[in-house]
Amino acid sequence: MDAATFALVLRWAHFLAGVVWVGHNYSSVVQRPNYVPLQASDLIGDTSARFQAMLNREHGVFRWASVVTWSAGLLMLWQRGALPAALHLHGGQAPIGIGMYIGTLMMLNVWFVLWPHQRKVLGLVPAPVEERLRCSRITHLSSRTNTMLSVPLLFFMAAGAHGGVPFA
Repeated sequence: MDAATFALVLRWAHFLAGVVWVGHNYSSVVQRPNYVPLQASDLIGDTSARFQAMLNREHGVFRWASVVTWSAGLLMLWQRGALPAALHLHGGQAPIGIGMYIGTLMMLNVWFVLWPHQRKVLGLVPAPVEERLRCSRITHLSSRTNTMLSVPLLFFMAAGAHGGVPFA
């Protein structure tokens, strides 16, 4: 694969996986605008309609979309020779570097905060009902955090590509 084709594949992988990842966060906000605590009855048995709906919605591909988005973004910066400047927030690469750091924080939040707690809520990891109820609040807040972080992330991505923030 030549460099131009590789760049095109990376750009589309970054874009499409980002839509899945960030889109999941936004749909979560729209579908559940207010936190409604789970009840113990929601977590007993897998036949609960509410529990099954949550399982189908939350247990998806969004966390892998975060890895694809992040990896493709880093590879694009590396391929263009811009990764060191972005990492050091140097010159014109500072905006995309800030976006990269926000995206890294968001991905770490997905994998090390949201997913371990979500596994307990979904019953994929054994946990007492009280722990599962506690974890439901953490997953809600973790998801909302990523949703809020996606706004500045998108701003800095656009600023990096279109010169919206002057850095010297």
